[in-house]
Amino acid sequence: MQNSYRWVLVALGALMTCVTIGAMFSLAVFMPHISAATGWTRAGISSAMTFNFLMMGISSFGWGMLTDRIGTRPVVLIGSILLGVVLVLASRATNLLLFQLTYGIGVGLAGGAFFAPMMAAVTGWFDKHRGLAVSLVSAGVGVAPATVSPFAAWLLASYDWRTAMMTIGLLATAILFPAAFFVRNARQASANDPAPKGATVTVGAADNPLSRAFRSPQFALLAGTYFLCCAAHSGPIFHIMSYAISCGISSMAAVSIYSVEGIAGLGGRLLFGVAADRFGPKRVLVTGLLIQALVIAAYLSAAQLSTFYVLAIIFGAAYGGVMPLYALLAREYFGQQVMGSVLGALAMASSFGMALGPVAGGWIFDRFDVYDWLFIGSSIIGIAAFLIALAFPPFTSARREQPAAA
Repeated sequence: MQNSYRWVLVALGALMTCVTIGAMFSLAVFMPHISAATGWTRAGISSAMTFNFLMMGISSFGWGMLTDRIGTRPVVLIGSILLGVVLVLASRATNLLLFQLTYGIGVGLAGGAFFAPMMAAVTGWFDKHRGLAVSLVSAGVGVAPATVSPFAAWLLASYDWRTAMMTIGLLATAILFPAAFFVRNARQASANDPAPKGATVTVGAADNPLSRAFRSPQFALLAGTYFLCCAAHSGPIFHIMSYAISCGISSMAAVSIYSVEGIAGLGGRLLFGVAADRFGPKRVLVTGLLIQALVIAAYLSAAQLSTFYVLAIIFGAAYGGVMPLYALLAREYFGQQVMGSVLGALAMASSFGMALGPVAGGWIFDRFDVYDWLFIGSSIIGIAAFLIALAFPPFTSARREQPAAA
């Protein structure tokens, strides 16, 4: 029964990340409509996405620590209600500042309640096929642009942006809230995590697994790579539709490019997850980071829709495939006992990276009327992430430096 349930938990995680990330990234679809209806600048609107990622990063750490203490289910229940409420409030915003606060801070706060807690919960249920499991949870992120974004575009074809955003918020809660009741954590830690049941871990204590993890070079390398990886791909992801339109691609075709990236991200997560189980997460991550950096630069040569599709497939598979691998590395380095807190802290680093791209891309376009410098800068940052990832130590040495708690 437990073997069957663990795959149910994977499905729930994929559903939750799909709905949450889909609602968040639908701002890319809403942005031209909001700007046309309100007169707000694209930089101002996209900065809401920056606030979104900053708040999601900060809150992910808090949600992760709360998950280690009270379990995953209460956390995702709170997030389910909060996400719908803040989307409805954002749809009623009457000025740009209010929109930035409600959408940026509110959606970010709610979004942090899902990804790290669900990834931490899933890693506790798997010893074998862990790479595939966390990749499937993360696959919800890849499915989001192919489901929620087209749905948002369909709503915008018939309704104003306020009605469309409110509808997405109400549907998000209607889906997430009942699903959250089926979430539960593994009852016992694995053999690699001998902490007693009910034990709690505090950041302040000098000699506990969490403090050792945060002081370790492994955590610094993981956090730095995750930050740069997300800083590299966030701008191209968020602005790809606007960039394609500026290259002469129609609006609907530009949305399809965004969807192709998402679908490719789903395939990449599955492919990279299976490869990580076979070849190890470090090798696969390093390869994916290099591919990501090179494809970002290749977008500068795109002019035809077919070229955009080819690059979207490769780019989507690369950035989608590497994202769940950080959880695998964290699990191997630090163990299950502190996974919620560690993944929350890593999610904070990644969210800070994700926060850079949308506002940087909006500023670049508003200033130069082109996106070229966004893709050049993003590619350079991606190369930096690749170089840092090469320095990851092997798991054996990491575990000698991270002994089990007494």
